[in-house]
Amino acid sequence: MKPILTLALLASLATAGETQLFNGKDLTGWQGDPKFWSVQDGALTGKSTAENPVPHNTFLIWKDGEPSDFTLTLKYKMTPGDNNKYTNSGIQYRSKVMEPAKFIVGGYQADFEYGDSYSGILYEEKGRGILAQRGKQVVIKQGDDPSRPKLEVTGETGDSAEIQAGIKKDDWNEYKIVAEGNNVKQYINGKLTIDVTDETTEAPKSGVIAFQMHAGAPMQVQFKDIVLTTK
Repeated sequence: MKPILTLALLASLATAGETQLFNGKDLTGWQGDPKFWSVQDGALTGKSTAENPVPHNTFLIWKDGEPSDFTLTLKYKMTPGDNNKYTNSGIQYRSKVMEPAKFIVGGYQADFEYGDSYSGILYEEKGRGILAQRGKQVVIKQGDDPSRPKLEVTGETGDSAEIQAGIKKDDWNEYKIVAEGNNVKQYINGKLTIDVTDETTEAPKSGVIAFQMHAGAPMQVQFKDIVLTTK
């Protein structure tokens, strides 16, 4: 007799590769500078003030793995801390912890900000800089200098202004990152922001996941509903 697959069993099989990275209550599984990182309103929260500024980019690092091929989904929200309304943050993936004592991380970053220029781009923190502008399909080719690769734009993922128009500045947005082999894709609120194939010897194959608190003006950034699906 064949076993009967109940709805509950089917659901468990469908989500077998999913891991909730945040328990909604505390920083279990994460490490970062406690002067800036806490849990508020059920969300991982990084906050700086004029009295407690961030001296350098610092990160909240997930401690329980260095995934290779995966899909990461989460929600994020930013709140400026002064009238200049500057905020910048990002999601590190396939990254390396470069200075553990200072919680400094380098590698691929799915960028976002309160402004209109950088949300959705692919940036390499402590590395090769901007690798793909929003709305672009890019192949990264080896250059004579590893720090200066050749960026070949091979197509469009969408209209940059239209993608930006769909991002809510004072509410929650969904970010999705899909990494498979040497290809990475990023989505904000369901819109594909970049599609990058990294053909260089510097292309990372695995690494840590982390969230950025950017040095500079006072700000707050929050993350919740963080789900990692490994392949």
